[in-house]
Amino acid sequence: MKDVHIKNRKAGYEFEILDKLTAGIQLQGTEIKSIRHGNASINEGFCTIKGDEMFIINMHIAEYALGTYANHEPKRVRKLLLHKREILKWKKKVNEKGLTLVPTLLFIAENGKAKLNIALAQGKKIHDKRDSIQERDTKRQLDRLKKSH
Repeated sequence: MKDVHIKNRKAGYEFEILDKLTAGIQLQGTEIKSIRHGNASINEGFCTIKGDEMFIINMHIAEYALGTYANHEPKRVRKLLLHKREILKWKKKVNEKGLTLVPTLLFIAENGKAKLNIALAQGKKIHDKRDSIQERDTKRQLDRLKKSH
């Protein structure tokens, strides 16, 4: 079985990440099979807190190719499995400071269950994005210099 790590590449560019957390995902039937084949995307996904529960919205898990009539809906709302105190702590931060919850990585844990890394993030301004691009370019140039010597 191949190692599944589905990243949200836009998260690091669009947001400044302040804190991270790993959560389980409540899945239905064929969803885990699609994830194990790498047929999922979290790029458009975002997390929200309703009451004492956290959900991921807009996460796309493609229908399983060998699925039957019992196949899942690709963009349904999925519940995230976390301790209530962690949810309440993050809910407080999101409500007070205007932060957002962004999925950063979807992976299969060693026990075979799907896990999702979530980041407490703040939106970057345009000049912060320019700084990120410049840092990435200088790092790339330094790596090229090291390889050539």
